[in-house]
Amino acid sequence: MSLTDSVLRTIRRYDMLPAGGRVAVALSGGPDSVALLHLLRALETRGELVVAGTAHFNHQLRGAASDEDEAFCRALASELGVPLEVGSGDVRTLARAEKRSIEDAARRMRYEFLSHAAHTLRADAVAIGHSRDDQAETFLLRLLRGSGTRGLGSIRPKAGIVIRPLLEINRAELRQFAAAEGLTFREDATNTDVAIPRNRIRHELLPYLEREFTAGIVEVLAREAALAQDDEDKLEAEAVEKAASTVLSTTASVRIDAREIGSLHPALASRVARRALQQMAGERFVGFEHVHRFLAFVRAGAAGQAMSLPGQQAVHHGSTVLLGSEPDRGRTVSNLRRLSLPVPGEVVLERPGIAVSARWTDGMPASGSGESVLIKGVTGALAVRFRSPGDRFDPPGLGGRSKKLQDYLVDRKVARADRDVLPLVVDDTDRIVWVVGHGVAEGVRAPEASPGVILLKVRRLGGEV
Repeated sequence: MSLTDSVLRTIRRYDMLPAGGRVAVALSGGPDSVALLHLLRALETRGELVVAGTAHFNHQLRGAASDEDEAFCRALASELGVPLEVGSGDVRTLARAEKRSIEDAARRMRYEFLSHAAHTLRADAVAIGHSRDDQAETFLLRLLRGSGTRGLGSIRPKAGIVIRPLLEINRAELRQFAAAEGLTFREDATNTDVAIPRNRIRHELLPYLEREFTAGIVEVLAREAALAQDDEDKLEAEAVEKAASTVLSTTASVRIDAREIGSLHPALASRVARRALQQMAGERFVGFEHVHRFLAFVRAGAAGQAMSLPGQQAVHHGSTVLLGSEPDRGRTVSNLRRLSLPVPGEVVLERPGIAVSARWTDGMPASGSGESVLIKGVTGALAVRFRSPGDRFDPPGLGGRSKKLQDYLVDRKVARADRDVLPLVVDDTDRIVWVVGHGVAEGVRAPEASPGVILLKVRRLGGEV
């Protein structure tokens, strides 16, 4: 079977385009996208589809090289007589402004542009040159990052208007096609930088697995990704059905039947929970950790307890859990902002993006990443809250004499903007035990781990799961 026929088979198998449909080609100037353009043009001559045009996005990440890529794409589109839409954006500025990774910011800007280009070109779909090798690399990358079935599904053949006609073709086949056809293309020098995880997988891990373990590893991993997609599609369909009787959504809140979601198989419960959390999260990332801790809160939380989650707050009402907007985090802290901190347990605070945990040491030393303190002599339940008017703290070294928390924070040079979102660990009398990241109250710090001593730890949230 020719490569052109293989592309058509993939298009038909995944219903990517109607017969004679219009497709825009995402053109980076690299070998895969150039091969994709020529293969789709060959299908156009057979009357299978119409190449509506091409679209190139300049990420402004590689200086003159980025501009040269754009010039190459302009020249190629002109040579082939196909329309070209060009966009550009300052990816680094967006990444800094929205605290995203460069890769994530680039992806967002690129896909927004491609959607606009498709509309301008009156295209039914946008074709992207992801190959089977890209699928295998993504599978390994997500596996190493600890992704579940949803993530291991990796790159989907079709997602909205985006289609990937090359997903069942190896990168080597595309290079052979380009050589046979005498195609010219651009090489991105950053693709050889093994400091980038994907490149390290491409240039080091995959060749090692191919050589030492499994010949044809790319095909094996791509097949695993396809199986994961099938499993995820089935489970997601069941989750949608279960959510109908478990989740009640309004424009301002989401109400979840705690008993109903607690009775579901974990594979379904996690999907129902993720869908519910994502409704209120907007563009904020909802990861495995958020879902896992939310389900634990649903099962074990007490009436009135609250939990901070991406873009929202969960409040336990016994048989139901309500997801709503986070309250104003100004100086006054309502009772709902006093979050119970069980021992062992953890409170996750989306802002300022940290988690505070507690556990008994039982004589075991502290371990793991994050700042930690040992405390003793604390009775009753612990909780985490933000500051309130009139708060006082007993700093170490003052012999038990308290001072205004405001004065303590000023002395510690805590920025004004950070004071209202600085977590405080308090006991059942509302005494401040730990100003997180700054000081433990007089007489509370334990010199070493031992039975009866509590380890308090704070760690930064972050990273896609």
